[in-house]
Amino acid sequence: MAKLGLHTFAVAPRWEVRDFDAMLQTLMTHKVRVLEIPLLDPKEIEVKESRDFFERTGIEPICSLGLPGEIDVIANPDDGLAFLEPAFDVAVRLGASSLSGVTYGTIGKTSGAPRTQAEFDGTARFIGKAANAAKQHGLKLGIEPCNRYETHIMNTAADARAYCEAIGAENVFIHLDTYHMNIEERSMAQGFSECGAFLGYVHLSESNRGVPGDGCVDWTAIFSSLSELGFDGVLTLESMNHVHPAIASALAIWRPVAAHPDDVIDKGLVHLHQVAEQCGLKFV
Repeated sequence: MAKLGLHTFAVAPRWEVRDFDAMLQTLMTHKVRVLEIPLLDPKEIEVKESRDFFERTGIEPICSLGLPGEIDVIANPDDGLAFLEPAFDVAVRLGASSLSGVTYGTIGKTSGAPRTQAEFDGTARFIGKAANAAKQHGLKLGIEPCNRYETHIMNTAADARAYCEAIGAENVFIHLDTYHMNIEERSMAQGFSECGAFLGYVHLSESNRGVPGDGCVDWTAIFSSLSELGFDGVLTLESMNHVHPAIASALAIWRPVAAHPDDVIDKGLVHLHQVAEQCGLKFV
């Protein structure tokens, strides 16, 4: 069975234990077993209080990030590794088993042209180095394909698999996101199957980044495909109810994604449970 997660942007732009202590019963009611914490600025995280929360509640942390705009991992890979290092450290101290997201580049940075072979090769070299650094911390490294408006480096599941195969690191996995898949993939089923054994994590995100069920994403196709594949990893609701200032512009969040912010959890999680069960996929 899969585990249901919740990205903390659904609740607040920054991780604060008090916010989630206040809604702990809601999380338990909706069978939320995982919380995804963005580490855009690892110094913001109160590690001891957070670790105590996870140990006390039994909820698991997963960490994510995207690299800042000033870092060019192809020209200066050491800058990217230096940025990732404190994130790896915080992830481990929180009790996370992985760091995922746009770990290979910057959200919102495009060249205005197709990805070149040199860009593929340089990005693959960087991911390989980052994977090795993550391994030293006992972590897995996720790579998330994003839509064409946010990057030209990695847009599809097939792109991500090509990187995984080029790198050959056992601790690298593919992190798919239904918001990006809805733009880039020929079908949800093909996107998931393209990953093969590399599929390790999935963001459940509506087409408008808001309440699952209130947009254009085909949730039946998603859960049917994952059920057929026997996926038993983590499926995390990601909504941009609140966004950290560091990436708000890159994500083009210009207006509220939900008329009633509480609906993202109160209605969205209920919808995900209902469709998943109809498709034969149950959450722990």
